[in-house]
Amino acid sequence: MRSETETIRDILTARGDTWAVVGLSSNRSRAAYGVAAVLQRYGKRIVPVHPKAETVHGEQGYATLADIPFPIDVVDVFVNSEHAGQVADEAVAVGAKAVWFQLGVIDEAAYARTHGAGLDMVMDRCPAIEIPLLDPRPDLG
Repeated sequence: MRSETETIRDILTARGDTWAVVGLSSNRSRAAYGVAAVLQRYGKRIVPVHPKAETVHGEQGYATLADIPFPIDVVDVFVNSEHAGQVADEAVAVGAKAVWFQLGVIDEAAYARTHGAGLDMVMDRCPAIEIPLLDPRPDLG
């Protein structure tokens, strides 16, 4: 089994560049808004997933993961822990390669199910914190 550090590196560098950000809306005060902007600066395509299906950072939003009409590489989860397991199950169902639970989002059972389905998963971490550590580009700051 790979270490968490290896899994993080793999998701951020090798798992693909299309990230569905569940919980992303046009609300600039929410963490998802800023994290999605960082992911874009590092070359990731973000796909907002929120019941309002708003366009955010120039990208068309969708109400659910199942509504997205193209493949998703990583599902980044900005919902409360009690709802995160359902999102992880949806990520498996749509064929995502990895699931990322944001800081404070913890569901050990979902983690086990997701791994059991063959997906990489990170829990209680933030890609906007991790990605600059892997690819520090001062021109992006």
